[in-house]
Amino acid sequence: MSFTSLRSLSTRAIQISNTKKNLLQSSTRLYTAASTPAKFATIDESARAQKQIAFGRELSAAANNAHGELRFDWKKEEIDAIYHSPIMELLYHGANVHRIHFDPLAVQQCTLLSIKTGGCSEDCKYCPQSSSYSTVVKAQKMLDTGEVLDAARAAKAAGSTRFCMGAAWRDLAGRKSNFKKIVGFVKEIRAMDMEVCCTLGMLNDEQAGQLKNAGLTAYNHNLDTSREYYPKIITTRSYDERLETISKVREAGISVCSGGIIGLGETDTDRVGMLHTLSTMPAHPESVPVNALLAVEGTPLEKQEPVKVWDMVRMIATARIVMPKTMIRLSAGRVRFTEPEQALCFMAGANSIFTGDKLLTTPNNKFNADQQMFDTLGLVPKAASFKVDLAAESPVNEKKECCGHDHAHA
Repeated sequence: MSFTSLRSLSTRAIQISNTKKNLLQSSTRLYTAASTPAKFATIDESARAQKQIAFGRELSAAANNAHGELRFDWKKEEIDAIYHSPIMELLYHGANVHRIHFDPLAVQQCTLLSIKTGGCSEDCKYCPQSSSYSTVVKAQKMLDTGEVLDAARAAKAAGSTRFCMGAAWRDLAGRKSNFKKIVGFVKEIRAMDMEVCCTLGMLNDEQAGQLKNAGLTAYNHNLDTSREYYPKIITTRSYDERLETISKVREAGISVCSGGIIGLGETDTDRVGMLHTLSTMPAHPESVPVNALLAVEGTPLEKQEPVKVWDMVRMIATARIVMPKTMIRLSAGRVRFTEPEQALCFMAGANSIFTGDKLLTTPNNKFNADQQMFDTLGLVPKAASFKVDLAAESPVNEKKECCGHDHAHA
């Protein structure tokens, strides 16, 4: 072999070596803790963007919006694009945003108790507590003080740091005696160093103020679905009435808990629409429960197909990206998901579950199974938090499309 050939081979070998070295350095630079605590280090998106472009693909909408910054001006088209990103991309970026604001292993355990079951005058088509339908759930009187406080103590002993009380009422009109008892429940349970949440139907300003003074941490009032699909599910209460109650809760200084249910027969557009309403409120809800319908015999939706885990993952990851500081609660329907499927939901950005054998009237995962899941996945209990708004408010008087109308929020 000639000297010229040997020199050519040597030059080629050096070029290959340098290429491998550059690739290794580029790969090493992908992981950085420049903007987050070391234990929650995230991936450098600029380096990753260069890598994706090298693969000949455009960045997904999930990647383009996974900054973890609070925004209140989301467009439906933006959220729709995030929701429809490739599922592996959406899962990854939801997880990445989650790590910017939360300990990725910390999951809050909550307990939900029905303190007044059945006999509700509303006609929600998914609900076995509606008096409009013939189901196994029958109307009962409100639980007495001892039953409620004993349940709260048992929940705390089992690891729950948030105790939620639900009553099957349209509103609190004519329920002064029962409401007075509930205010007492709130005071007693808050004294146990637990977060306290209620869902009692529509509130007026005075009632919201009394609950705030009693120490209520959060008030749950779900939107259920999009404004457009809502009339097909509920006719006895309007979408604007729901938004009005949420506004009263916020104005009273109580954290807002509001989410919805998937599997009602809605489209992806409806799911995006609900997330758009939530993410363009004057302040993002402190928590967003994502429920999967558990169809109950006797209700108009008894024949609905069970929700697939990928639909739940899409909802959770999208919610996490557009409401990065919000608690995303993996709620009803979790009982249908296997442990690995629930792990995907936690990876996507969920950081709360409801524990206990029952959620109001539908079944839930067994306590022992949840403890085993925590052990298997390395999850740790998330402590209680009594901050009023985990998600900061948007600028005062900025126009939003939170309720379908163009108006200013004071």
